[in-house]
Amino acid sequence: MAEQALPWAEPAWLGSLDSPYYNESHRRLQAYARKYFDENVIPNMIEWEAKGDVPAEARASYLKSGLGLLEVPPEYRPAAAQTVAGIPISELDIFHKIILTDEGSRVEGGVSTALSGGANVIGLPPVLNHGTEAQKKRWIPGLFTGEVNFCLGITEPSGGSDVSNIKTTAKKSADGTHYVVNGTKKWITGSPWATHMTTAVRTGGSGFAGISLLVVPLTLPGVSVQKIANSGQNAGGSSWVRMENVKVPVDHLIGVENAGFKYIMSNFNSERLVMAVGCNRKARTCLNTALAYAFERETFGVPLVAHQVIRHKIIHLAREIEAHWARIEQIAYHIKKNGFQSGDIAGPIAMAKITGGRILEAAAREAQQVMGGVAYQRDGPGGGGRVEQITRDLRMMVVGGGSEEILGDLAFKEELKTAKKKAKARAKANL
Repeated sequence: MAEQALPWAEPAWLGSLDSPYYNESHRRLQAYARKYFDENVIPNMIEWEAKGDVPAEARASYLKSGLGLLEVPPEYRPAAAQTVAGIPISELDIFHKIILTDEGSRVEGGVSTALSGGANVIGLPPVLNHGTEAQKKRWIPGLFTGEVNFCLGITEPSGGSDVSNIKTTAKKSADGTHYVVNGTKKWITGSPWATHMTTAVRTGGSGFAGISLLVVPLTLPGVSVQKIANSGQNAGGSSWVRMENVKVPVDHLIGVENAGFKYIMSNFNSERLVMAVGCNRKARTCLNTALAYAFERETFGVPLVAHQVIRHKIIHLAREIEAHWARIEQIAYHIKKNGFQSGDIAGPIAMAKITGGRILEAAAREAQQVMGGVAYQRDGPGGGGRVEQITRDLRMMVVGGGSEEILGDLAFKEELKTAKKKAKARAKANL
């Protein structure tokens, strides 16, 4: 059955229902991104994922497409990069970001990271939000030529979600001109291609109050990058980054010394929303692939979809995926009105990330149940290879950006704090 004839293949705003959140420019960006990925990436993604990289010309094509680096404001962009799909960069909003994330999440494995030449989507925002003008002028122009790319160095061998206890140190030299960095980062996405790592370091005492953000050029003496052999995301370049007596100029400090923890926490809001959207799309891919297969595959003389138990599996997934997408849109609208730095957004985003991970786990399982061995086979027919790839990438999608155990506790505390704050405001208004 043709993909467009299937329900739930696309978010409701695109496939079935009217929405107040999207306008003509959103549809234009979606169509442009869909065409680009369908023609240039998706036909090759399984092969590139297996190789762990993309051809240089594919990386150059992606940079030229304008689909990356949309978070960079117009004032820091070259004249030739002031629009994407004919839309002025100044007119882009959070829903454009969600659309592009959704479309990019149709690319399986770590191929999107290899295409971008790093992990700018998470490594660059601290520079944009907290960096000096001199830092932005030094690094941002190179993004548009491919000479500069960022990754984010937070996680360490001793832990990831407990950011306040990082062990990598950055001590000022006697003459005060540079920091000497020592430590190891682990599972650093995009680091084999990145030129700079936005790095969490300890510049002060113990706990969150002693953490700073430092941009470490990965070409400096004492830096080594070693790829980790993980189950999935082979083209994501997840690696060890080891730093031994690395001398980093003091003007590479982002923001205020020992204030890095709050920068990292605010950066997580964007990262976790991106991952929630990605989980939703990949769950939708599992649903859509399994449903198409169920119409084609026959058992006991009838198509799989004729069996009620199969239909129940499908509708359960559809219900969860569509509800999750609606929640993402509600969060996005709040961000559009109040920004990512809004004090009441961390809890809802954390819950959306948890829910997205659980839905993806269920969708991957049920897709394999419906499709059987073809979804267990690498490059299996009928879309089975795509589902198989998603199952190998699954743990990164669920754990990346913070495990659900950590995020659940964060959400509880943040939502309780927000509720108390709003109750206090209401009480004050009634005086």
